[in-house]
Order: sequence, then C-alpha cells, then structure tokens
Amino acid sequence: MEIMNFDIGSLFSVSVLFAIVLGTFVGLIIGALPGLGAVLAMVLLLPLTYNMEPLAAILLLLSTYQAAEYGGSISAIILGIPGTPAALVTVFDGNKLAREGKPGKAIAYSLVASSIGGLVGGLALLFLSVPLAQFASDISSPEFFLIGLIGLLAIGALSSEDVTKGYISVILGLMAGTVGLDVITGESRFTFGQIELTEGINLIALLVGMFGFSEIFLLISDNLHTKYIKDKKGLKTNLSFKNFKNVLKPIGLGSTIGTIIGIIPGMGAGPSAWFAYSAAKNLSKNPQKFGTGYPPGITAPESANNATVGGALIPLLSLGIPGSPSIAIIMGAFIIHGIQPGPSVFVTNPNLVYGIIFGFILTSISMFIIGKFVTASFTRVLMVPNTLLIPIVLTCMLIGTYTARNAFFDVWVALGIGVITLLLILFKYSVASFILAFVLSPIVEESLRRALLVSNGSYSIFFTRTYSIVLLCIIALMIGAVIYRTIKKKKVSNS
Repeated sequence: MEIMNFDIGSLFSVSVLFAIVLGTFVGLIIGALPGLGAVLAMVLLLPLTYNMEPLAAILLLLSTYQAAEYGGSISAIILGIPGTPAALVTVFDGNKLAREGKPGKAIAYSLVASSIGGLVGGLALLFLSVPLAQFASDISSPEFFLIGLIGLLAIGALSSEDVTKGYISVILGLMAGTVGLDVITGESRFTFGQIELTEGINLIALLVGMFGFSEIFLLISDNLHTKYIKDKKGLKTNLSFKNFKNVLKPIGLGSTIGTIIGIIPGMGAGPSAWFAYSAAKNLSKNPQKFGTGYPPGITAPESANNATVGGALIPLLSLGIPGSPSIAIIMGAFIIHGIQPGPSVFVTNPNLVYGIIFGFILTSISMFIIGKFVTASFTRVLMVPNTLLIPIVLTCMLIGTYTARNAFFDVWVALGIGVITLLLILFKYSVASFILAFVLSPIVEESLRRALLVSNGSYSIFFTRTYSIVLLCIIALMIGAVIYRTIKKKKVSNS
C-alpha cells in the first residue's frame, strides 16, 4: 500500500510546520471576529500559496479552516455574536454559561469538542478516502457528469431558503465558469477581447470579491465604531476530567453527524451544527437544560462543525467534488499547483494525498495546543473597532489580489464582483451556490462533452451503464424531494 511508503517526516519540515502554525493563528483571529469567518481567512492567505510547496500550501488553508471554525465560538460565547455561521448554535448555551461567570469553561468545552471533532474527521478521511477513490477509478465521464449534477442539485436546494433563487445562483455560477478558452476546441468564450480572461475569471479575484469586498461593504454599512468585547475576565480555559467525561457522548454524536454531513455536497458546517444540536437534545436525558448554559449544547455543535471539515475533504480528494465554499478554496490551491483532485491523485501524487490526510490530523492537534494557551490573548482582537479593522483587512485583500498575477485587472474584477455579490446578498440569492457551481462548472462541462464524444452524440451512454442508472435514480429522488418540499412550503404559507 502507498500509505506504507509515505514519509511521515515530510510533515515535520520547517515549511509545513510554519504553514500549520500560521494558518491556526490567522484562523483563530479571523474566526473570532463576527462577520468575517473561515472563507475570508482562507481568501486572505490564498495568494501566499503560490510560492509554497503543495503540501504546505494546502495544510496552510486546512489549518486556517479548522481554527476559524473553532474561533467562531469565541465571540459566540463571550459576546453572543457568532464569529462564523456554524457558531450560531453555540450561542444558545455558550453565551448563557459565559454570563454565569464561566466564559473560560465554556471556551474550554468548545476547544476540546472542536479538537476531537477535527480528529474524528481526520480519521474518517484516512479510512474512507481510498475506498471512495477506488470506486471513482471504476467510473468514467458519464458518471462524473452525473455526480457533478447531483452536487449542483444538492447545492441549489440546500444552500438557500428560496429554492428558485438557489438554482438561479447555480446557473449564474455555471455561466461564470464558461468564461475563457473552450475546454474541447480551445476557442475564446465571453472574454470580450480581454487577454486576462482567456484563462477564465481568476479564482483569487472571484473569491476576494465574493467573500472579501462584499463583507467589507456590509461592515461599512454597520456601526464602524463597534467594539465586540471590553472585559476579558474569566477567560482561562480549564476543564476537569469529570467535566470532560460528562460531555463525551455529545462530542461523539456531534463528530459522527458532522463527518457524515460534511461528505454531502452543499451542506457544510452550519447545517451539521444544527443537526448535532437537535440530535443531542432529542437523545438527552435532560432536554430541558439545553439553552440554559448546558455543556452538551456547546460540545455537540462544536464537535460537529470541525468534523465537517474532514468529511468535506473526502469527496474532494476521492471525486474532485468540493462540498463547501471553503473546500472550493482548497481545491483552488490544488489547481494553482497544477494538481487536479480526484481518484487519479492517489496514483499521481500519493505522498501529497497522505501528507494532507495525516497533516489534517496534525492541524487538529495544533489547534488544541495553540488554542489552549493563547485563546484569551486572541480575544484582544475583539477590542479593535471596525474603523481600524476594515482598513487592515481591505489592504490585505488589495495586495493579495494584485500580487496573485501582478495584474490591476484582477483588482477591478474583484471589486466589481464584490458589488454584484452585495446585490445577490441583499436580494437573498445564494453566494455559496454560485461559488460551488463555478468550481464544478469545468468538471461538469468537460465530463458531459467527453461522454458525448465517446458515444458519438448519443445520450444513451447515460442509460446503459450500471453506475449511471444508479446515479440517475438518485437524481430523480432528489428532484422529487425538491418538488415535494416546494409544494409543502407553499401549502404552509397559504394556510
């Protein structure tokens, strides 16, 4: 097995360790700042990956993602304002426990649960990626097209309250993904004579615009003099063995749910945290205590949202399908280094794959160690008003976008996309659906066209293969579920 030939020592090189530590620090800081979150943290660091080794680059983003998911709980607990969408559930019990004079203990529960959730997600990644990749090696272009279609259907249905707007966002993302050279003929499409667009819309410019400039615009529209914390008393993160033992069950439950939800495209850390909280409450002997500062109400969602990270990596490495916007950014790091994630990567770059898997486990350990000793210090950042914070973040985004290709054109593209994204947000269209469809667009298009080339234009190739038929049945069930959900929602609204 390739895993036996993996050089574990490569994980302990200076560049890799520095990347993990840097990603953890940045993720904790930005994750703790309300309104920013994991995606923005990763976007800010993405330009740095250009000049890094592939393993260090990807672990930099993974450690940032992991730490930001935990960091979101810091402001959720201390302020009652979630730093990330997934930390919204943590507010219910975390903030109540903090108001009882135990913010440090609440943060300790979150840190331990997040770390264990990350480790469980890493173990699932280790044991499930290879079997799924072996399955993927038995399928071809028709199945990859249908898998991509399943991802688009799931994304459109689950990432927006309005299904119609969700699918409109998907279509817009697919359209944006066609900009550049035709994957089959090599002809230019929708470039408007701009040489910079022949390679497509620059991924960094797109991400900075959608998740950077749009957030800046929203922050500017709010109170610029906001300070999120003034008192740092009681922030020591101490947890006794008895405390830990009492929350083992919800941590295990949340980690399992988070891993499973992470594998499903379009779901992400937010839904997994809600599912875990609901499951823990329904299975608890004391459901009435949830929402009153009850520790299982903190540990279940927090373990779930970090386990989701590992779960979401499974379809990326095995099938080349990103399950969330954050994973799409990590896919971007693969592409930047000329590597296409999917079943072939286990053959062409086995050392990189196993380096990522074991390195991911290392990022969870790093998050626990750094979080244990410096979480209280990170809360000082919450004292910085938006008047100082926004210019710093904006400068980082401008520099990062320009240096990615040394092109001012990308800066203008990012700014324009930021304005468009702001409109999408205001009219409640799904930004997540757009970015995931954009990333999946080349995979879906190329797979469809290659399948039709093989079959001489006959669509029968999708109905004569066993795996294709199974996938078509799944698609039919998904469409049926969407229609049923829409009809039921209309009946409820009319009653």
